[in-house]
Amino acid sequence: MLVGNRTHHQLLQRLSQARAETDKLFALIAPDARYARPIGERHRIVFYLGHLEAFDWNLFQRDCAGLKSFDASLDRLFAFGIDPVDASGLPSDQPADWPEYSQVQRYAAEIRGKLDAVLEEDAPALLLNVAIEHRLMHAETLAYMLHQLPYHKKLPQSQASVPETKTPHYDLVEIPAGSVTLGLSPSDSVFGWDNEYDAHVVEVPAFSIDRYKITNTQYLQFVEEGGYQHRGFWNDAAWAWKEAQQITHPIFWAPSQNGWQYRGMFEQIPLPPHWPVYVSHAEASAYCAWAGKRLPTEAEWQRACDGHNDKKVFTPDFAGWGPSPVNAFPADAGAFGVRGAIANGWEWTSTVFAPFAGFKAFPFYEGYSANFFDGMHYVLKGGSPRTGKCMLRPSFRNWFQPHYQYVYSGFRCAV
Repeated sequence: MLVGNRTHHQLLQRLSQARAETDKLFALIAPDARYARPIGERHRIVFYLGHLEAFDWNLFQRDCAGLKSFDASLDRLFAFGIDPVDASGLPSDQPADWPEYSQVQRYAAEIRGKLDAVLEEDAPALLLNVAIEHRLMHAETLAYMLHQLPYHKKLPQSQASVPETKTPHYDLVEIPAGSVTLGLSPSDSVFGWDNEYDAHVVEVPAFSIDRYKITNTQYLQFVEEGGYQHRGFWNDAAWAWKEAQQITHPIFWAPSQNGWQYRGMFEQIPLPPHWPVYVSHAEASAYCAWAGKRLPTEAEWQRACDGHNDKKVFTPDFAGWGPSPVNAFPADAGAFGVRGAIANGWEWTSTVFAPFAGFKAFPFYEGYSANFFDGMHYVLKGGSPRTGKCMLRPSFRNWFQPHYQYVYSGFRCAV
């Protein structure tokens, strides 16, 4: 019983820490930007203030005695987010369609107070883990949303120093044929989402993969050689999206009189040559085609990064607002020499997001994964500088549609 009490207390501490992270992000937003929509495919900022608490409220109400709804209309309004859609289906709501910000703040504060009184005594560990990781996912979502907010609409914060490095040696690592385990088993001691089950072994033929993520310097060559104008590098859907949206460069780049700049969270800086480039799946695939290569599969990525440094001493939670050079951390290497796979940017794979054999949806969150088994989403692995440490586990699967540019996601090429 003592161990159980200790674990319960630790989970409550982690939930408190996760709340603190999202609170910090809301505090960055200028008052006149609270109803802004920095990314057209997503809700307005005010939604997320209510959603984070409503999600926890709706989650625990089913299993914890003493929780009775005090505003069912707001419980429903803030219950679910939206999957990023294409430009033809952008949400059309207006700021006036949402409650006053002060009302949403009161709603959120009341939920926290009522939940804390109950969770201290009783809460299933599974649901606490769900609440923690759901909030940390939104901490990352909020970060990349705020990244797209104009600078004068947010309060600047200090930036973590980024080490200078020499030019990486761009080469391929040969990965011998072998097996890799994807997913988790019910007997594993770590928490996992429904799409992480069941663990299974995949045989992976020999292949080669970039030692490092593709950098801004490498991607710049693709841009300068007309990669965005050459139809042959893009599939039909990607080309149609790029043309319709007039996409000519990564969303995190900005042209200037002195060359390309990186659009940081709080300021623009000269494009860091050795940082990983952050792009959509469509852009990553086009680069690979230009280079005569391809994106790795999920199993290949997992095989290549097997044995990766799991101490994560180089990735303190939410320490910075941008990536580091791809070769900044010499100790960050897998068994075969692949470098920088963890927490310096998600990595796109060519694998369509789909269930593993034995998949069972969480009964308390049936749509978390199942709603996206539609053939339109691709798996990402690895994590970004804004990913919570608990989600840097090898089995974790992220997913987005191929046109979505805003995630802190890079890639490496395979042959």
